[in-house]
Amino acid sequence: MIRKFLPVALLAIPMSLAAAPAANWVSRIAVSSIGGHVMGNPAAKTKLVEYVSYTCSHCAHFVGEATLPLKTQYVKGGTVSVEVRNAVRDKYDLTAALLARCGGPARFMGNHEALFANQTAWMDQIIAYDRDATKPAEQIPALQDIGQKTGLYALMGKRGFTPAQLNACVANPASMKQILAMTDEAWNKVKIGGTPGFTVNGAKVDGSSWDVVKAALPPASR
Repeated sequence: MIRKFLPVALLAIPMSLAAAPAANWVSRIAVSSIGGHVMGNPAAKTKLVEYVSYTCSHCAHFVGEATLPLKTQYVKGGTVSVEVRNAVRDKYDLTAALLARCGGPARFMGNHEALFANQTAWMDQIIAYDRDATKPAEQIPALQDIGQKTGLYALMGKRGFTPAQLNACVANPASMKQILAMTDEAWNKVKIGGTPGFTVNGAKVDGSSWDVVKAALPPASR
């Protein structure tokens, strides 16, 4: 009997393909045309946009509750992408929004989550600063002063950024332009009712809780 054997290289191809892990889209962060940060598959059929203010306690609650299930049950498998956009309410929120962009897209989500996770601590310092501090008149020095004196720079320092880097982030004109463009979009074009605000595939979501947002998404994957 003559036995025929396939070349080892041919046998190895389907085995390697079968063993290839599924894509994990959580680590894929890109900047959208308006300046938002998009986490996930750019071809995802469902696109969730979050409009946030860093001085908003409801936003901090949403991020704390929704981030893990969004990543593990929706973004990871590629069915949903999540874009974070700014809806700035005040100069303190603007300072935090500029700092969140330090380090580029790869650092954004970590900065974003850290700012909200520590919001109570730096907001307490902002209340005292707003009441008592003598403030610079010019915009950029004023924002840098906020960062230095309210715990925001200290928080970002723990994430590896130097004071010089943080000053540069706050003074970045391109970042400022994008943040203000997203803010104008949120309040004057999308007309969100408050923060956090959401759209799914361009349609405004009526509500701001995780339960409401989850109901507007496709079924979660496990």
